[in-house]
Amino acid sequence: MKKRWNTLAAACLLSASMLLYPVQASADAVVESEDTSYDRYIAFGEDLTAAEKEMVLEAFGITEDDLSDYKVIEITNEQEHEYLGDYISSSVIGTRALSSVMVVKTEEDSGVGVTTHNINYCTSGMYCNALVTAGLTDAQVTVAGPFNISGTSALVGAMKAYESMTGEEISESTMDTATDELVTTADLGDSIGDQEQAAELIAAVKQKVFSDGLTSSSDIRDAVDASANALGISLSEEDVDSIVDMMEKVAQEDIDVDAITEQAKEIYDKLSEAGIDFSEVDTSGLLEKVGDFFAGIFEAIADFFTGLFG
Repeated sequence: MKKRWNTLAAACLLSASMLLYPVQASADAVVESEDTSYDRYIAFGEDLTAAEKEMVLEAFGITEDDLSDYKVIEITNEQEHEYLGDYISSSVIGTRALSSVMVVKTEEDSGVGVTTHNINYCTSGMYCNALVTAGLTDAQVTVAGPFNISGTSALVGAMKAYESMTGEEISESTMDTATDELVTTADLGDSIGDQEQAAELIAAVKQKVFSDGLTSSSDIRDAVDASANALGISLSEEDVDSIVDMMEKVAQEDIDVDAITEQAKEIYDKLSEAGIDFSEVDTSGLLEKVGDFFAGIFEAIADFFTGLFG
């Protein structure tokens, strides 16, 4: 009876949310040193007015006086156009740099956590995916605007802040790839009508690409199809093509595979903690309770994640 209840509960959980990973990872244990400026970084949009900057500081949960504890840099509108111009029209990027980012270094193996304030286009999951591609590890990231903005330009600030944190330059190629990933994921979210699911799908595809060492377009396409089926997401051919094109670039980057795996593994752990053993789940009894559709989704997810982590 307990097994049947756990199975049904998991199916209901999946049909209700289909969340792949929580972007609020355990990245909350701040690393302290004698000079905290090496642990805390802020990238402000250069064109913020004094009043707008106050709004951003409030979203960050700090005051002007607290800025002495942070290394502060500014991102220009010129930089936004430089990195985003190939993927977003100039009219969308605009003429003012407003997106701002706070990056706080956290304990080793704590993961990447992202929160957003006044960002209406890019989700936390999208930032998390792109920042892992850019090489970010073990940090709490807060993205904020003074009012509702798309937030696409904030990725530039986050990458520049991380460069300051590590003292290592992020290559132009890596910045381009991470930007491509963010924009492609946002466009995919528009296409399928769900920004969070788009971020979840990209995380799953990326994990399969790197865990299996996929580089060819045909193999990556298969990974996209498998991931979409596992998560119950219907994609158009145009959607698939754009993901494959973007993921071919991502596959060429030297990315921390452990960080990627951790993103995809969160759903496996979440359901395992709920008492679900993917290797032993019997989905046959679900048919009469939740119907062919949800039972099929659960079975696909069980097969998919057992293959990755079982």
